[in-house]
Amino acid sequence: MSTESYIPKRSESTRMNRYSLSSASEVSDTIAGFQPVQKLRLVSDPSRIFFGKRLSPWSRSGAKRFFDCACVLSMLPILVPTFLLIGLAVRLTSSGPVLFLQKRMGRHGREFTILKFRTMIHTSDNTHHPVTTSRNQLFTPVGPFLRRWKLDEVPQLLNVLAGHMSLVGPRPKLPEHAISSVPCRAGITGAATIAFAREESILDRVPKSHLESFYHSVVLPAKHQLDEEYMANATFLSDLKLIIDSVLRRWDSSIIESLPTTWAFEHGDGLQLSSMTQPDGTFSHAAMLAQMDRPASTGEVRAF
Repeated sequence: MSTESYIPKRSESTRMNRYSLSSASEVSDTIAGFQPVQKLRLVSDPSRIFFGKRLSPWSRSGAKRFFDCACVLSMLPILVPTFLLIGLAVRLTSSGPVLFLQKRMGRHGREFTILKFRTMIHTSDNTHHPVTTSRNQLFTPVGPFLRRWKLDEVPQLLNVLAGHMSLVGPRPKLPEHAISSVPCRAGITGAATIAFAREESILDRVPKSHLESFYHSVVLPAKHQLDEEYMANATFLSDLKLIIDSVLRRWDSSIIESLPTTWAFEHGDGLQLSSMTQPDGTFSHAAMLAQMDRPASTGEVRAF
């Protein structure tokens, strides 16, 4: 059950004034057990974000490409029956094509067609929300299960063999969501993928009227910076760790969990966020004030 989390007005606490955010608020964190990302910024103009760091030797090496292809080819005995089972489940539970094809932005801004198992009801006009939450799409009966376990991403292993993608790299963006040209292959998983694995459920907390603004000014720049920092320092071992963490679902949701509250304090008094964290369906103003007085934990985004 969804409840509403009340974001107190600035006048209700002098503590909030001491920690009020600017449009360039900064926090630090650690992604996927790798080295700390220097700073995460909430920016008002995402068009100013560029992939300015040089890729690490591993990120631009032929060995990385060889590793990608070797991994996919070695998994074919498992992948073939997996493709058949998931494809059959999609076909039997809803009408429409088994695969969902979509244009995404790849290396150096080149478009390619990404492959995914279809998780949403097929419509002739293909009208779906560009910013996906767990409640604003018409999912098929097996769609939520495939999304939760990332099984809809399995066909992208074919994109890897085709050279469009890598196992590890920045997730390929929709053309309207691309805020920079990425100098490396897009990835099935990556630093931002681990950090934003539960993105769809967290985005449900943002009011619909602010969803696009929040996604473009907060989520996309944060993802970009995480990927930029990671790809500038990536090694074979760090890629291997990200792949294992993804398979074992070792998500780090600390950043995405905190961003909506951080953004809410910045964008208005008394703004309400939907909350899924209260098991009894209640939320008290006193609980928020108590939370404000609690010392911040390491890597936590402080919003007041």
